Amino acid sequence: MAKRNAHNTRSRIVQAAWELFYENGYDATTVDEIVERSGTSKGSFYHYFAGKDALLSSLSTLFDEKYEELQKDMPDDKNSFEQLMYLNHELFFMIENSISQELLARLLSTQLTTASEKHLMDHNRYYFRLLRKICTEGQQKGELRSDISVNEMVRSYALQERALMYDWCICGGNYSLSQYSSSQLPLLLGYLKDK
Repeated sequence: MAKRNAHNTRSRIVQAAWELFYENGYDATTVDEIVERSGTSKGSFYHYFAGKDALLSSLSTLFDEKYEELQKDMPDDKNSFEQLMYLNHELFFMIENSISQELLARLLSTQLTTASEKHLMDHNRYYFRLLRKICTEGQQKGELRSDISVNEMVRSYALQERALMYDWCICGGNYSLSQYSSSQLPLLLGYLKDK
C-alpha cells in the first residue's frame, strides 16, 4: 500500500508539472505552483525530485502511463501491426495536445547531452515491455515476420518514433505530429508485416 501511495504522489507531481509546463511554459512554472496543483507538499516534491530540472526526465514516465492506459483501451479487433500504429497515433496526439514542442525538444536534447541517465532508452520501461509483448504475439500469430527478432522490431519502432518526434521539434511543431505519423509510420515499418 505504501508503494502504491508513493507512486500516486510522484505521478500527481509529474502530471501537475507537465500540465503547468504546457499552460505557462517551463521557465514560468514554479515548484510552488507544481506543489499546489498536485495537492502535495514541498517535502514530497523534493523527496522525488532534486528540482524542477529533474522533471524533464519524468516525461518518459508520463509516456509510459499513457501507454498503460492505451493498452487497457485497445480495441480487440486490431492485429499486432495495427496495435502498434494505434499506440503511436494516440501517444503522438497526446504529445501535440499537452506537451509543448519546446519541452519535447528539451527532453530529446537532454538525452543527447547527458552522460548518465538515458531514461528514454531504458529497456525496462513499460513502453519497451509492451512493444515486446505486441511483437512477440504478432510473430506467434503470423502477423509479423519471424525472420526478424522481436528486439530488432522494437528497436526499429522506437527509432522511428524518436525520428518523427525529433523532426516535429526541429520543424517548430508546425504540422500535426499525429497525422504526419499516421501517414509515415506505416510506410517506414511496413516491412515488419508478414507477407
